[in-house]
Amino acid sequence: MSRAASFYIDGQWVEPNAPTWFEVIDPATESVVERLALGDATDVDRAVAAARKALLVYAQTSVTERIALLRRIVAIYQRRQEEFAQAMRVEMGSPITASRNFQVPRGWLHLNQMIEVLERFEFEQRQGSTLLRYEPVGVCGLITPWNWPINQIVVKVAPALAAGCTMVLKPSEYSPLSSLLFAEVLDEAGVPPGVFNLVNGDGPGVGAALSAHPDIDMLSFTGSTRAGVQVAKSAADTVKRVAQELGGKSANILLDDVNLQDAVTRGVAACFTNSGQSCSIPTRMLIPRSLMSDAAPIAKRAAEAFKVGPTTEESTQLGPLVNRAQWRRVQALIQNGIDEGAELVTGGVGMPEGLNKGYFVKPTVFANVTPDMIIAQEEIFGPVLSMIAYDSEAQAIEIANGTHYGLAAYVQSADQDRARNVGRALQAGSVHLNYPPADFAAPFGGYKRSGNGREWGEFGLREYLEVKSMVGYGD
Repeated sequence: MSRAASFYIDGQWVEPNAPTWFEVIDPATESVVERLALGDATDVDRAVAAARKALLVYAQTSVTERIALLRRIVAIYQRRQEEFAQAMRVEMGSPITASRNFQVPRGWLHLNQMIEVLERFEFEQRQGSTLLRYEPVGVCGLITPWNWPINQIVVKVAPALAAGCTMVLKPSEYSPLSSLLFAEVLDEAGVPPGVFNLVNGDGPGVGAALSAHPDIDMLSFTGSTRAGVQVAKSAADTVKRVAQELGGKSANILLDDVNLQDAVTRGVAACFTNSGQSCSIPTRMLIPRSLMSDAAPIAKRAAEAFKVGPTTEESTQLGPLVNRAQWRRVQALIQNGIDEGAELVTGGVGMPEGLNKGYFVKPTVFANVTPDMIIAQEEIFGPVLSMIAYDSEAQAIEIANGTHYGLAAYVQSADQDRARNVGRALQAGSVHLNYPPADFAAPFGGYKRSGNGREWGEFGLREYLEVKSMVGYGD
């Protein structure tokens, strides 16, 4: 049964106040797959009121009860994994293999990590004669993007539930199907009425109402830096806590002692993660100038090996971009790179060979990009790699830090100590040394215009807690 015409408020599926309708389009086929009801400020008021009422009881639940709730959520989520995989394939164009192997598992991985955190976290800690008490921040507004739909929902909902908060979620209107499924999971798991509420809508209609709402105590937003600025401005009048994970333009520094074949090949693959639609991927590859002529052909072969095609085929590695507007933007940025004189190694404007429908982009690599070019400064959000030459380690660090962003950075070296030293100099919330596996306990967030606050693991939980000092508590 489709829930696209309903919102989940106070433990019930309810009709919107005065919906407008949004067509959800499969970006691989350009066909309409659902009509989604978008809400307004009245719907937000209703959801916030339910969350505020539920907070009085839910904030007093025991840690044991919250752990049991999260475990039930994990079990139901895992039972419905294929439904989630198909939903994300259809709504945002994730190839089915990537959906099953990457998009879906992040949901239960983050949930299990939060359970581990909750099992050991001390909500009351002694500091001499003072008691430090960690309490839920209150009613939370959660605004999530379309590119990693379930991942971004879970890294907000899980810590909010763990902390004892209640919440109103506004997922992206471009990826609503998986979020509606997730609401069903929470309902079946027995999340108390009003603790979790979902209102679909766009930024101006629902996002702005959440950001400015006087009964929202905290606003967690993931999306573009431009939108994040508006969210922060809207939230300022009520002095609510704001946590933001915004854009990125991550550098990948290949030092001169690397295995070039391996480092470049893996760097291209990392850049093309999720068809390039990830904020923390390494989209700028910094190469010693003397190695650029050797690195570019390696990148060309690596990019051209990626299979672009229908999201239903298990062999497809790169799916489409999420919508036509994003496709046009990426095409324009690729043309900017050509116009500014970057060397087009492979790819370019237009549709990939053999495809005439869908928002597909050619896997694209530019070499000899200069740090001041548009493609070296702007977040592209497509499968486009910019290779930049440097003359010294110090210059590589300067180039890496020379953007408004600071979400992630990458360093590759045969000498781990050398990689560590370079990593210490980079202005980024996460620095990845020699392509490590993901660490779901590590804090995730950025410097500069990549946002503030942290998600994942214990640092994610702390974002949803207030600390109270009870001075003179005694021995």
